[in-house]
Amino acid sequence: MSISRRKALGIIGGGTILAATAGGALFATTRTPTKALAPWAEAGGYREPRRRALSYAILAPNPHNRQPWLVDLGPADTVILHRDKERDLPHTDPDARQLTIGLGCFLELMVIAASQTGHRVELDLLPQGEDGPVAHARFAEGAAPDPLFDHVLARRSCKEPFEDRAVPPALIDHLAPFADIISDPRQVAELRELTLEAWMVEAHTRRTMKESVDLMRFGKREINANPDGIDIGGAFLEALMVAGVLSREAQLDPQSTGFREGIRIYEEMLKATPAYAVLTSPGNGRKDQIAAGRRWLRLNLMTTSLGLALHPVSQALQEFPEMAPHYTRAHRMLAKEGETVQMLGRLGYGPTVGRSPRWPLETRIL
Repeated sequence: MSISRRKALGIIGGGTILAATAGGALFATTRTPTKALAPWAEAGGYREPRRRALSYAILAPNPHNRQPWLVDLGPADTVILHRDKERDLPHTDPDARQLTIGLGCFLELMVIAASQTGHRVELDLLPQGEDGPVAHARFAEGAAPDPLFDHVLARRSCKEPFEDRAVPPALIDHLAPFADIISDPRQVAELRELTLEAWMVEAHTRRTMKESVDLMRFGKREINANPDGIDIGGAFLEALMVAGVLSREAQLDPQSTGFREGIRIYEEMLKATPAYAVLTSPGNGRKDQIAAGRRWLRLNLMTTSLGLALHPVSQALQEFPEMAPHYTRAHRMLAKEGETVQMLGRLGYGPTVGRSPRWPLETRIL
C-alpha cells in the first residue's frame, strides 16, 4: 500500500516536549490540553499484541516531536515501519540523523512493550536499503517481560532547571551500560558553555529558528488542534502570550522582549546541570543511528527508574554549516577517533512537579 493511502486506526499516539515554565508550574485546570493527553491514558488498551505495543511505541521521544513514523501492519505477525519524509527537519536535521534516532527510540519502546505480552520482536533493519522501510518487525512468542516497561508512562524529557546536587557515583554506575556519564566539574562546565553557545547559534540562525517557530504550538487550543511540534503552554508562558510578549513574531525577532526572555529561560535551564550523558557510535550509518535511539530510550527509562531526569541538548551535534565549529568541538571533547557523537543530554534531579508528558497525533497506519 502506498504511503499516500494511509489511514488512521484507533490507536492514539505521539507527543511533544513541553516548553519549560520559569517556575515549573503545572497547567491550570482550564489550560490543560485534555485531548492531547489522551494517549497516555489509552496506551495498552488493545488486545491484539501489535496494536498494544504500538500504543506505547508512539510515546517515544523524537526530535521536535515530529513523530516521523508510518506503520504498515502487514501480515498477522508483522509491523513494517517507514519514515514519513513529510516530517523531515531540513534545516536543523539536514541528514535526518536525529529523526532516525527517534525511529530507533520507537522500535525499542515497541520491543519493550511487546515483551509484556510474552512476545519477542525480531527486527530486520533497512531490508531494502535507505530508500525502503526502516524496519520489518516480526512478533513471535517467547519473551520475558522487560522490567524497564514499568517506567514507560513516567518517562519524560525534562526541560527545566535541575536541582543543585550531584548525581551519586552509585547511580552513575547503573547508567554506565547505556551511556558515558560526565560528572567531573571541569568537563561539566565546558559542556554547559558548549550547549549554550550551540543553542544560541540555532536561535540566531533565522532558517533554523524559523523551523522551530513554525512548529511551536501556543496554548491549549493549538496543542489540542496540532498535538505535535514544540508546545508552549502553562500558566507562566500563557500569561506572556496574553501580554503580547510571547508570539511567533517575537520568537523570530532577536530584539524583542519575548526572544530575550526565551534566552534567559534557556540559559537558566542549561546552567542548572550537574552531569551529562553521551552516546557515541563507531560509525554514522543509519543502523548506527537506530542503535543509538534504542540505547537512548533505555537510558531515559533507566534514569526515570532511578529518580533522575534526562533532557537532550544535541544542538552542537547538528550538521548545518553554521554549527560546524561547535560540532567539531563536541567531537573533540566527547568522541574517540572515528566515532560519532549521536546524543548529548543533561542529567540530574528534576522537579517533581511540572513535568508534563508529550502530546499525541493519531497513529498513521498504512
